[in-house]
Amino acid sequence: MTSIAKPPVRHPSSRTNGLGLTLRDYEGAMSTLCAGCGHDSVTAALVQAAWELELPPHRAAKMSGIGCSSKTTAYFMKQSHGFNSVHGRMPSVTSGAAAANRELTYIGVSGDGDSLSIGLGQLSHAIRRGVNMLYVLENNGVYGLTKGQFSASADIGSLSKKGEANEQAPIDPVLLALTLGATFVARSFSGDKKQLVPILKAGIAHKGFAIVDIISPCVSFNDHEGSTKSYAFTREHEVEAVHTDFVPLQREITVPDTHEDVRVVTMHDGGTVRLRATAPDYDPTNRESAYAHVRACQKRGEIATGLLFVDEGGTEMHDMLRTVHSPLVDLPYDQLCPGAGALDKLMDRYR
Repeated sequence: MTSIAKPPVRHPSSRTNGLGLTLRDYEGAMSTLCAGCGHDSVTAALVQAAWELELPPHRAAKMSGIGCSSKTTAYFMKQSHGFNSVHGRMPSVTSGAAAANRELTYIGVSGDGDSLSIGLGQLSHAIRRGVNMLYVLENNGVYGLTKGQFSASADIGSLSKKGEANEQAPIDPVLLALTLGATFVARSFSGDKKQLVPILKAGIAHKGFAIVDIISPCVSFNDHEGSTKSYAFTREHEVEAVHTDFVPLQREITVPDTHEDVRVVTMHDGGTVRLRATAPDYDPTNRESAYAHVRACQKRGEIATGLLFVDEGGTEMHDMLRTVHSPLVDLPYDQLCPGAGALDKLMDRYR
């Protein structure tokens, strides 16, 4: 089924961001996914995040592979660049695009099948390379397009729609990302827009590889009793690691140096927040404690959500490769191909 274009209706009183764009300007085609699909909630969160960040649509590139999740890129920012790649190959295509043009904002959308089965190696190396992108993994635990078989993220004991139990251990994308060195790791739930939007905003703004694993129930094949990726199960077992919000870069706000239990801080918009000191139970900058927290939640049958780990001092692919600052697409031919003499000089270094 092909997507249907939305009518270009813009209400005169619609709110606009700093670019003069409304929320509708960040939408895409009509969704052809099942009614109630969690992926459509993720799309709405991406639209909201991009609008609030004032992201110029023509300076963004949406990348995807194959699967229900990979259709998401058609449903937001219709004026952006886009590439729908071969099954499981979105990370390498994005790596190439980012290598050629570092000035675009890259948003990759994939699924648990596209990322953790056929594309597992691709995802792993994109993390290792530190590709500067937001990697959205819409995780429903099944292969929706092929009628609900268990995917690589299905939990042991999770029941299929026919009542069969999964016996294979799952691959957890959050633990995988923490192990391989991702500098931004988060998990959320498609039904929790309040938590998801600021996480997506922070992931887009992060320099380096940012992965957000989103539990996104499949209403057709994995939203029944016995499923660990259903709406009911996720709402009952979700445990937020740390309350998350995203604040764009502004002048520094300092907290009053008082010894009172509650401190009042004035924000950029003139509003105030009241801060009460709490015990430092969780440190999102500690990779080891983040890993331990996710594992502990798993043992209790809980789902760890929120910003789980962030390393603001991490490097991305261009830092590692020491590429020129100008995007390769803007370099003249004589710089991209300096000739046989330059190649011979380079090769002499390795003899």
